[in-house]
Amino acid sequence: MKRMHALVCRLAVMISLAVAGAAMAAEPLRITQLQRCGDLLDSRQPTFCLQTSGLQQGQWQVYVNGAVLDAKRISRRQGQLRLQIDATEAQSGPLWLQQQGQFSNPVWMSLGSSHILAADKKAVTKNREGLSTYVDLVSVIIEESHDGAEQAQRLADKYDAKVVGAIPPLNTYQLRLPARNLDQRDATVLRLGAEVSVDAVVIEESGAEESIEQDASDPPARESQEWAANRFLDAVNFYQRRLQKEQDIDTRPVRIGVIERDVDFDNPDFADYAGDCRRDASRVCVYARDAAKAGGHGTTVAGILAAAWDNGGNSGFLRALDKVGPGFDVIVDRGSDAGITANIAASVNLVEDGARVLNWSWGIHRTGAIDVDGAPVDSLVRSGIAMSGYEELLEEFFLWLRREHPDVVVVNSAGNGASFSGRDEYRLPSSFITDQLFVVGGHQRSDKKVDIDDPRYATRRKTSNVDMRVDITAAACVHGSMTEADATGAVHCGTSYATPLVAGLLAAMLSINPELEPDQLRMLLRRSAMTIGEENDFEPMEADDLTAPILPSERNNELNHPDVGRSARLDMYRALELAVQSLDSVR
Repeated sequence: MKRMHALVCRLAVMISLAVAGAAMAAEPLRITQLQRCGDLLDSRQPTFCLQTSGLQQGQWQVYVNGAVLDAKRISRRQGQLRLQIDATEAQSGPLWLQQQGQFSNPVWMSLGSSHILAADKKAVTKNREGLSTYVDLVSVIIEESHDGAEQAQRLADKYDAKVVGAIPPLNTYQLRLPARNLDQRDATVLRLGAEVSVDAVVIEESGAEESIEQDASDPPARESQEWAANRFLDAVNFYQRRLQKEQDIDTRPVRIGVIERDVDFDNPDFADYAGDCRRDASRVCVYARDAAKAGGHGTTVAGILAAAWDNGGNSGFLRALDKVGPGFDVIVDRGSDAGITANIAASVNLVEDGARVLNWSWGIHRTGAIDVDGAPVDSLVRSGIAMSGYEELLEEFFLWLRREHPDVVVVNSAGNGASFSGRDEYRLPSSFITDQLFVVGGHQRSDKKVDIDDPRYATRRKTSNVDMRVDITAAACVHGSMTEADATGAVHCGTSYATPLVAGLLAAMLSINPELEPDQLRMLLRRSAMTIGEENDFEPMEADDLTAPILPSERNNELNHPDVGRSARLDMYRALELAVQSLDSVR
């Protein structure tokens, strides 16, 4: 009996260890996809499809805005969760899963009306220029004088098509055509473009996973010093210490929309964002779909804003402000993988959901664009007909933004084609001229042993786009996130990563003074800027013109100031200082 008892005990221990080991090895609970599905035009009872990983057998719950969603509104089909939301009783906000004490990453559920379908692989082909393009999905921009929904349905009936998506604030509607090849699509596009009620037709030239803009050239030798060129740590120290001492500065929460696909929550940089992040009112929160790998574009971009500190990998500017911060929201979303049109649809929803700053670390070049040396640009190119449609769509977006949301700013990467960012025949969206669009170029640390405010301290990243349309340059290289704590991440470079430095800074400035308007923010950025590059007069060669030259009005009207005529380099510390000083004008 003793032997039998010992054997039973040993077996029980082995089973317990096996169960514990299986639990430890269990896949973490994650939301990998959240998209509108079903009828995208149903704004009253919208349906969302949720893809998960790590969801085990047993009870689980869905939280929306901190409240448990009624189980009657949840169904399961082919491994997907389908959530039906009553839009009359709900509002946009974070969504996460909970099971057995484990919480998933929170994602942002937008109840906005703008959603665009992505084409499946069978409906994407190569056009005559060798670019991926959608066969049966196009979008029509309806003239302002017409009812968009009504005209879209009329056109659908006329051309045997179906309205499947929409960006109603821009009077833009997506049609699924009965086209089976490009000849049939192009013939229908020509006829649609001739309709009196149609302003433009947008065709997508995007593959399912082609949306990012990376710089493939080598990182600098001393990449660990890159952010020093923008006084990153000085800015963090200023916000932490100055705002703790200033009792009369009441910081306000700011929401940032980041147009990216996903973020990896399995690495130390983002591991503590699971569940109800807003349980702490002063911290930064990240809402995003979970990525499979730590080295993705979205993870690196979001990390510059919100990665945890002292874990190796990345370090987020806004995350460093947690102790005194007002509670920044970083929403990472691009709706669907439907190219530029989906980027705009997601941007509209995020603005309507309260985003004050949009980070656009993306852009496209027109076929035939040339770089500063006269060589053709071969990265992220689109045909002329596609660019024309995108240009009309972007124009509608910025007109709507100016009319309905004049306080919102969009921060856009200048691009990595060593080309001209401000020529509309070359690149979008950076070529648009509007107070609400900030364009950011990229620099890297030079090999000169000079003071930080010397224009030779940093030099233009050789792949960064240039010219008068670029507002300011910022550090282009950063360490990415890693799956292990205290590990040094791979170096990622490009204007994509200079952009969130500026977006995060603008959000911090707005948290100090939410009354700042876009033109005032630009003025403070330029007034605070250090210089970079060679000394130029007011008519420099385009290849030497890294940004718009600093003007006397940006240096207290001193005509002989040494900064006048030079290009502008981001000074995060001085910009925050000026934001605090700007409060004197509103008190």
